Amino acid sequence: MAFDHTPYDGTTQPFTVGLGPIEETCWMEPDDHLVAHLERKAALLRTARDAVFRQEEGTADAQAETLELIVEHLRRCHSNRYDVSKVELQPVGLDPSFLGRDSSPLVTAAQLVQEDLILMRPGADGYRLAAACLCFPSSWSLAEKFSQSMHDIHAGVPGFNTGRVGAIVGRIFENLKVGQLIGRFNWSIYDDDELHHPQTKRIDPTGNQGNAGFLAQLFMRVERQTLRRLPGSGDILFTIKNHHDPLAALSKDPRRIELADGLKSQLLGLDRDQLAYKGLSVHLGAMVRELEMLAASEEGATA
Repeated sequence: MAFDHTPYDGTTQPFTVGLGPIEETCWMEPDDHLVAHLERKAALLRTARDAVFRQEEGTADAQAETLELIVEHLRRCHSNRYDVSKVELQPVGLDPSFLGRDSSPLVTAAQLVQEDLILMRPGADGYRLAAACLCFPSSWSLAEKFSQSMHDIHAGVPGFNTGRVGAIVGRIFENLKVGQLIGRFNWSIYDDDELHHPQTKRIDPTGNQGNAGFLAQLFMRVERQTLRRLPGSGDILFTIKNHHDPLAALSKDPRRIELADGLKSQLLGLDRDQLAYKGLSVHLGAMVRELEMLAASEEGATA
C-alpha cells in the first residue's frame, strides 16, 4: 500500500503551525474506508453519545450551516462516493439504517463524512470549542475540552502557549476570511488501529522491542486538519480526518527509504517534552534502530 499523506517525510515539522491553502474540491477526503468509518461513528453515537458529541446553546444555526455546506460540497465534488440522485445524500455502500436526520445538524453532517467536525466560536478569551462531533480523537477528551478556549485546550502541548505557535494560530483564526480554506497535518504513533482514542498516547506492543519487527506492530496516525470560516455565523469549522496506516506496510512503500529516513530524522529532532507528549520516550531507540535497518537494507538491495 502507498500512504496517502506523509508529513513525517520532512515536508512539515512537528509542533509548528504548518498551515497552507487547500483547494475547495479537496476539502473533504472520502476514501475506501468511508463505510467502515461511518459505521464506527454510528456505533459510538449510539453507545457513547455524550463522549463524542457536545453543543453549547445558540449553536444550532452554525450547525445547520455546516450541514448545508458539507452536503453541497459532497454533491458537487464526490459523486463517485455518494448517491447524489437521492433527496437525502447517501454514501455508496452504507446501509441506510446507519443514517438519519439527527436533532443536532452537526451530528447529521458528521454521519456523512469520515472527518470529525468542531465549531470554534469567538469570545472574550479568544476562540473556544462551542460544538463538536468528535468520534475519532487522538488522545484528548471532548468532555474535558468542551467550551474551553484555544489557550486552555492546548495547555499540554509543548511550546503552544509558551512559544510563538499559539499567538500565530490566534492571529490566523482572527484573520481567516470567508471562502479561504487552509489545512495542516499532524502525526502520532500508536500500537493499535482503533480510531476512537481519547486516552493518553501510549506504545505498549507485545513483541521484543530489541528485535526487528517491533516497528511492524505500530500504526502511523496522520491527522489532516482543515479550517474555514462559516459565512453566516462567523464561527470557524475545524475538521479532522484520520489516516491510520500500519507501519508494517512501510517496507513495501515505493518511497520506503525516503520515509524511513524522514521519520527517523523527525523522531531524533523531538526534544524531551515533545517525545513525552507523543508517548515516544521509552521506545525511541528501538524505532530509530529499525528505521536505520530498513533504509540500509533497501539501499543495499538497490545498489
